[in-house]
Amino acid sequence: MLSRVVRTVSKRVCAPNGFSQLRCLSGVPPPLLFDYETIKANLKEADAIESVEAAFGMLSQGKVDVPIPMHIGIDESDAAGPGDCHIKGGYVYGTTTWTVKLANVSFYKNLEKGLPPGSGVFIVCNAVNGAPLGIFQENRYLTDLRTGAAGAISVKNFVAKEHTKVAFIGAGVIAQAMARASSCVHKFTEGFAYGLDTAQTEGFVSEMSSELGFPFKVCETAEEAVRSADVIFTQTTGAAPVLQLDWLKPHATIIASGSDQPTKNEIPSDVMKKSKMICDLVRQCSKVGELRTAIKEGVMTEDDVFAEIGDVVLGNKPG
Repeated sequence: MLSRVVRTVSKRVCAPNGFSQLRCLSGVPPPLLFDYETIKANLKEADAIESVEAAFGMLSQGKVDVPIPMHIGIDESDAAGPGDCHIKGGYVYGTTTWTVKLANVSFYKNLEKGLPPGSGVFIVCNAVNGAPLGIFQENRYLTDLRTGAAGAISVKNFVAKEHTKVAFIGAGVIAQAMARASSCVHKFTEGFAYGLDTAQTEGFVSEMSSELGFPFKVCETAEEAVRSADVIFTQTTGAAPVLQLDWLKPHATIIASGSDQPTKNEIPSDVMKKSKMICDLVRQCSKVGELRTAIKEGVMTEDDVFAEIGDVVLGNKPG
């Protein structure tokens, strides 16, 4: 996905042949630096969906080297932290580039200073000589596009056309990315949102109602939002489960994205056991988040996972 996305940026911003025009007498050209505003001006939600869908297919075919993510915990002090650094990367076998992402998140004391709580960069490297080609100071924008695209692909492949009511538990930037991207592939008619930050949730509802062309409602509880919806997006801090089994419609689809560390868990194990589970990569999900918890509690095993997203994208398993 990143190879295609970064080439799109490079073509739109500078060289018609992307990175190929860079030359340096030392033999190793310096990497291009793409700032946040340039990236944001040249890439939108729809740009990422096709690339991410193709990447899921290649992942399930074993065509991608994706190591287990690395996490670094940053101690809290009077002025900073606590924070997390997530380092992820990937390489599609036979391609000319590989990418590493460094994402810094949960620096919530930044808000007191008028700064965002997260930041990040992508480094795209030459797969022939290992040299860095480009540094993308994306400050989580590309991350959010990718996450939103993954949600859209899930909606496209797992949600019936007649299921048109959508809920968001958590109303931050990831919820916005999910709402925008999924609306590119599915016609929703009603939206519901619940978040702990009332002002943020009200802002989300107002912005999405105006932008996406269907009404959103602020819900007083997570239960109200979940009971109202056919499709539920969860994108919280993952500190505790955010829904219950008896709130869900029998046909409900849950798209959970908040559990990005081993101990985080948005979805309770009884819901996991009852569901047809489809995940992006079983070997990672079994070590991080809901599946890990369900396995630890003896409720599920890896064999209980119905499919990986790529299996459905490729048509090897039904959605």
